[in-house]
Amino acid sequence: MLQFIVKRFASALLVMFAISVLVFLIFFATPGVDPAARIAGRNADPATLAQVRHSFGLDRPMPIRYLLMMRHLLIDRDLESFVNRGSRVIPQIVQATPVTLSLVIGAALIWMTAGIIMGTAAAALRGRAADPLIMLVGVVGVSLPAYWLGEVVNLITQKQLHSSVFSWVPPPGYVGLDHPGQWALHLLFPWLTLALLYAGIYARLLRGEVVGALNEDYVRTARAKGLSERRILIRHALRCSLIPIVSLFGLDFGALVGGAALLTEVVFGLPGIGKLTFDALQNLDLPVIMGTVLYAAFFVVLANALVDILYARLDPRARHA
Repeated sequence: MLQFIVKRFASALLVMFAISVLVFLIFFATPGVDPAARIAGRNADPATLAQVRHSFGLDRPMPIRYLLMMRHLLIDRDLESFVNRGSRVIPQIVQATPVTLSLVIGAALIWMTAGIIMGTAAAALRGRAADPLIMLVGVVGVSLPAYWLGEVVNLITQKQLHSSVFSWVPPPGYVGLDHPGQWALHLLFPWLTLALLYAGIYARLLRGEVVGALNEDYVRTARAKGLSERRILIRHALRCSLIPIVSLFGLDFGALVGGAALLTEVVFGLPGIGKLTFDALQNLDLPVIMGTVLYAAFFVVLANALVDILYARLDPRARHA
C-alpha cells in the first residue's frame, strides 16, 4: 500500500509540472499575447515597452521566463499583479481560500447526507410511488442553474419576504470564522443552493448502485442466512455501493474548491477563488489567472490522488491496476 501511495503522489507531481508548463505557454507564449503591452498601457511607446519587457524579464528565453515565473510564484511568493501594481498573487489566493473552503465543505456535507439518504430510500422503496417521487426531486435540483437559483433565493430572502419571514437573513457577503454564528448565517443559503445542484446526482447514482448490489449473489447469501432487509441494505448493499460515490465526490470536491463554485460565489458576494478568477479574467490579469489556475489544478490533482488511494484501500485489486 505504501508503494502505491508513493507512486500515486509521484505521478501527481508530474501532472502538476505538465499543467504549469502548459498554462505558462498558453498565457505567455501564445502568438499575439504581449504581457508588456498590458503592463505598460494601451498607448505606450516602443521604448517604454522595451523597458517593461526588460524589467519583468519578458525579453529573456522562454525556459528562463518559465523558471523565473515559477520561482516568483511558488518560492519567493512575490509575484505581483499586472493590473493592481503592488498587489501580490499568493496573498490574494490565501485570503480567498478560506471562503471557498467554507462554502464547499458545508455544501458537501449537506449534499452527501441528502444524496445518501435519498438514494438509499429510493432503492429500498423501488417499485413504489415514493421511488420516482424522490428521483423527481433530484432531477429538479440538478436542472436548476446555480446563477438563476441564487438570484431567486436572494430575491425572496433579501427583498420580497425579507421584512416578514427572512428578517434574520443577513445581506450577501462573508464573515470569518471568528464570528461562528454570523459565518454560518451568511453561508446557509449558499450552502443550500450549491448542495441542491449535487444532491440529486448523487441520489440517482447511489440508487442505481444499491439496486444493482441488492441483486448480487452475496446479498442472496445474506438473505439465506436470515439477516434482516435493513441490515442487508445498510451493511452490505450500501457499503459496497459507496465506492463510485467516493470517486465522484473526490472529483467534484476538488473542482469546486479549485473555483468551479464561481457562479455561487458571484451571486452571493463571496470573495472566494472563483470570484478572484472571475475578476482576473475580466481584467486579463495574467499572473492572478495563472496563480488561480495552478491552485485549481493542485486541488483537482490532489483530490484524484486521494480518491485513488481511498479506492485502493476499499478495493485492493485497484493497487495492481
